[in-house]
Order: sequence, then structure tokens, then C-alpha cells
Amino acid sequence: MVRLQELPEDLPPGQLPHYVDVTVLQDLVDNARPGDRVILTGIVRIEQEHIPSMRGKTGIYRLRIQGNNIEFLGGRGSKTSRSTEREEISPDEEKIIKSLGKNTDIYDRLVGSFAPHIHGHEIIKEAILLLIVGSTQRVLADGAKIRGDINIFLVGDPGTAKSEMLKFCARIAPRGLYTSGRGSTAAGLTAAVVRDKIGIMMLEAGAVVLGDQGLVCIDEFDKMKPEDRSALHEVMEQQSASIAKGGIVATLNARTSILAAANPMYGKYDPFKNITENVNLPVPLLTRFDLIFVVRDIPSKERDNRIARHILSLHHASGADTKSLIDVDILTKYLSYAKRIEPVLTPEAEEKILEYYMKMRNVESEGMITVTPRQLEGLVRLATARARLLMKTQVDAEDAERAIFLIQSMLEDAGVDVNTGQVDLGVLQGRPHSEVSKMQLFMDVMKSLEGDEKRPVEEKTFVKELVKTGKFTEEEARKYIKKLSSKTYN
Repeated sequence: MVRLQELPEDLPPGQLPHYVDVTVLQDLVDNARPGDRVILTGIVRIEQEHIPSMRGKTGIYRLRIQGNNIEFLGGRGSKTSRSTEREEISPDEEKIIKSLGKNTDIYDRLVGSFAPHIHGHEIIKEAILLLIVGSTQRVLADGAKIRGDINIFLVGDPGTAKSEMLKFCARIAPRGLYTSGRGSTAAGLTAAVVRDKIGIMMLEAGAVVLGDQGLVCIDEFDKMKPEDRSALHEVMEQQSASIAKGGIVATLNARTSILAAANPMYGKYDPFKNITENVNLPVPLLTRFDLIFVVRDIPSKERDNRIARHILSLHHASGADTKSLIDVDILTKYLSYAKRIEPVLTPEAEEKILEYYMKMRNVESEGMITVTPRQLEGLVRLATARARLLMKTQVDAEDAERAIFLIQSMLEDAGVDVNTGQVDLGVLQGRPHSEVSKMQLFMDVMKSLEGDEKRPVEEKTFVKELVKTGKFTEEEARKYIKKLSSKTYN
């Protein structure tokens, strides 16, 4: 039995979608998955309601459909298996897609066709396109899996079009869902166990399970409750969602890319604070994103003029210039077609990635982290996704260079320690090297003043000794003392 629900976009404003239960038999069983958009043909039956708590059947009747055929809808958010994906693209459309792929300017046209009503943010748009097509999941000889899905996090000032980019992404993705963190729960994101009208326990798929082999866009990510947000830890790394409730123990596939957006804790992004101090997110979750972009609204006469002219052009009678843009339906099918390609990493691309990785590791100061194996895997995913987007069968050096550019842009944007001005991944892990070094020095000075007798130390003397080290100003010294005292007494 499957449950069929109305499409939300086809409903009148303010109306909730209705659903009907459908009985399917023989070859129709397991033909559709949760989240698929279908046209179902069947015979309407009337059944008497049966409630276990009551003897016999009630006088209530309900409609049920005996399914005879399931036809998958073409376009956005429809089919999931490769065989059906090929059917939704007609031969004429396939010719158009292949012709587009051969254009020398296709990459720029793809980026320009993503949310063309939003001015700028080209690097973010490029990264989101790579997220949509994704990379290939690798299964190692020992059975271990290396995820191919790309996760991206946008954080920044209000009014910088973050939500619009998420909505457009969910609209053009071959399989995409949009949700808001404010009203999402752990069960709504992964899966919930519910009891139907006749008392049978059922497993209902949540957003990340419905988005399997697709993507889920989560807006207002920072507004989610910590216990609900923690459900994404397994999804983003293991690509599965486990549930044990009501006698049902199951592990569901959640091979889903996550595109999340959040506002800073204090309204506007503070450039004098590290990203972990600006965003109300736990460090383990933050480190699971391949790319993190800080979107800031910095006043600039020239930039503001361009944005204003672009917005006003959308309201002209003729509208904005759309000659070079790819039609939205064709763009969706182009991305769906590109997802089938499985490019192979060439020795040249491998050498480029290895060279960058070793270079970043070699410039590290003692205790400072500039790049980790997690970023190395991210480089491979991004390079493979770019090759897919360009419909190439091989990942070449150019793809690797662009992936390096995106990772480096993220590090220079979100991974810079504001205390030193240097790239330090410790920033994304909540403890930059400068903070660790200062705290260690702080403790060493305290121990030397206390001596073996653990005698009390006056604040004035302690501050004076810290300033003498040359690593603290008087204000910083008092700040560290206050911070340590609050942790001790809390």
C-alpha cells in the first residue's frame, strides 16, 4: 500500500494537501519511492472503516484506489532510477543538451542561468550547481563508502538573497526539497513512526530520506533546536538515517546533499569575530560542510548601483536581457543528464590536487592547521562535479584547479583567524591556533606565579606578567582572566 498526496504547488492558497491510500500489486510494488511525483491510474473502491478498539466494522466508509498503472512526472523532482530518468528526456531535448555541452561558454552560461534575477554571487552559484550534479560515491574493497554528495553552508547578513538561492536550487534540481529550520524537527528531517487509522505502526520518510540521491535546502538553519539539528550528523557523513522507535528498527538511505543557510547570531556578520563566534552551530556539524561561504552586505557605491539597476531592469516592460540564459526546464534536464556521467580522475588532476595539499601542509606553523584529509576528499568531489557539469568523461587539471580555487576561496573567507589574519582550520573547529597558544601561555604564567605551594595570585601582578610576555595587551589579559574565572565557577 502506498499513500498518494496532492502536489503542494497545485493547491489553492491556504489549503492543505489531501491524500488517499492506494493498493498496488505485482510489478507495481516498489516501483515508486517516497518523494516521487507520479500520475496514478486506478479504480476507486469504497471500504468500510475497521478500528481494532471497536467490535466489527464501523458505519464509516472511505475511498481507496486499486492502482493499475504508475506514470512518473517529467521535470523537476520526479524520477529517481536511471532507467526512468532517461525516459523523461526526449531525443530532441537530448540533442539540445549535448549541443549546449559542446559550447565553449557553457560554464559561464550555466552560472548565469542560475537564479538570474539575483545579481552577483557567481562563486556561490557555481558551487551550488556543483552540489546539484554531485560526485560519484566510491565503494572500497573493504565495503567502506566514500560519499559523493557535496554539502554547502551559507551564512551572512539578512537581505543578501540566501533564501532565494536556496529556493531556486530546490526548484531546478532533478530531485530537490526546500524546508525551513524554524519548523523542522528531527523526525521531520529523517523519519517518524506514526500509527494509522487502524492502529498499524508505519514509517514516514522525512525530508532527507525523500531527497535521497538529490538535495535538501534548509533555510534558517540556525533556528533549529540543537536536538533536531543533531539528526543531520549521520546523514551528512554516513549518508543514512537510523531510527529505532515503536518496535521499528531501520536504517534508511539518505544519500542527500545539504544546502543550508543561516543568519549571524547578532543580526549582522561581525568581521572581527571568527565564524564559530558569529554562527550558533556546533563545531562537529560545521566541519561536515565541504564549502562555507560568508555573504556580507558591504556598502559600495559602484556595487549598489549595479544591483539597483539589475533589480529595476526586472520591472521593465521588456524585462532583463535573457538571450544568453538557458531555459529553466532545459537547465533541469541538463543537470539530470549530467548526473549520469561518471568521470575518471586523470593523473594530471591527481597531481594538481596532491601538489596543493602538500603545499598547504608544508606551510603550517606548529599547531596550526590549514588543510586536512577532509578538504582533500572535498577537492576530489568538487573536481569530479565540475567535470560532470561540463559533460566530460575525465577529470582534468582544469577541473582540479577550479576545485582548488573554490576551497581556497572558502579558507580565505571563513577559515581566517581574525587574531593573526592567517588561514587556520582551527577557526572552523572552534579553537584557532592563536587562541590555543595564548591559553597555553596564560596557564604557564599562572603556574609559575602560583609555585608548588599553589599560593594565591593577585590580578594586578598576573596582568603585569602577561603583558611582559609581549603576547597580551592589558585589556586582553583581563579578558582571559574573566573568561577563565567564568568557566571555573559555572
